[in-house]
Amino acid sequence: MCSRASTIRATRRPCTRPSRPTCWGRCREGDGAVTRVRERDIDLPDGRTLHVYDSGAQKRYPVLWQHGTPNTGNPPEPLMRAAKKLGLRWVSFDRPAYGGSTRHAGRTVGSVAADVAALADALELESFAVMGHSGGGPHGLACAATLTDRVSAVVSVAGLAPFDADGLDWFDGMGPTSTAALRSAQEGADRKRRHEEESADAPIDFTARDWATLAGPWGWLAEVAAAGVAKGLDGMIDDDLAYVTRWGVDLAAITAPVLLLHGSDDRVAPASHSRWLAGALPGCEHWTLPGEAHLSVLAAEEHGAEDALRWLAERTGR
Repeated sequence: MCSRASTIRATRRPCTRPSRPTCWGRCREGDGAVTRVRERDIDLPDGRTLHVYDSGAQKRYPVLWQHGTPNTGNPPEPLMRAAKKLGLRWVSFDRPAYGGSTRHAGRTVGSVAADVAALADALELESFAVMGHSGGGPHGLACAATLTDRVSAVVSVAGLAPFDADGLDWFDGMGPTSTAALRSAQEGADRKRRHEEESADAPIDFTARDWATLAGPWGWLAEVAAAGVAKGLDGMIDDDLAYVTRWGVDLAAITAPVLLLHGSDDRVAPASHSRWLAGALPGCEHWTLPGEAHLSVLAAEEHGAEDALRWLAERTGR
């Protein structure tokens, strides 16, 4: 949905951490320090495998990271240092067909909540907050709507609204590459796959600020984007198919505090999507950052990803 990984991946060296049942990976922090991240595989009831990441520190409050499309679930390196200062612990996972997780053909945005519940059980998490960027935003909201007794707060950054959102012109403001990718998904998996194979060199709908963001700490996104397609296109295809079908959840069921963060100039997931969500979620907070776009919104000094993480911490009693 959000990016052509073939274009982004040249920005930084791709991440090639191995996928093993239990291993230690590393996440760089902004000051050059390294946080060890434990990786493990969880066996799901239907026979699939879910690859999970955990920054440990059991006394810290867990925040579940929901990754974008196409990415893997590695915890966000640019936010590792901030999370540590706030007493937060990152946990995350590769969505089905990404990284070390088994494919789940026909999955919906809402069905991923069952995988999150299995992750929480395996890590013995009674409650947790959720933060998602881009395609991770819808999945985070779906978790909040489904796991109401476990999700304490949720942040959606540059996320999409439901495809059947009443009164929303879903494609309005979306750039041509993102529009073509998602319209092809409307025509089914085969058409979507052909589209991706035929348009690998299509330009990404990023603004100049987005590209500048990739030159800084958030260039980490280039690594997880490259890793997201290293095994093939199934994860990206299944994500996009899910975005253009019903989520399978009731947003009105969300009881946890919600923050919607969006850049006004986003051409991948237009800011109108968060405006629609704000109307559908009474009591939520909605930050729109003038001039920011799909990636630059993360790096904004005021009301960017670090401030959103601080907002989460405050609502979990940290």
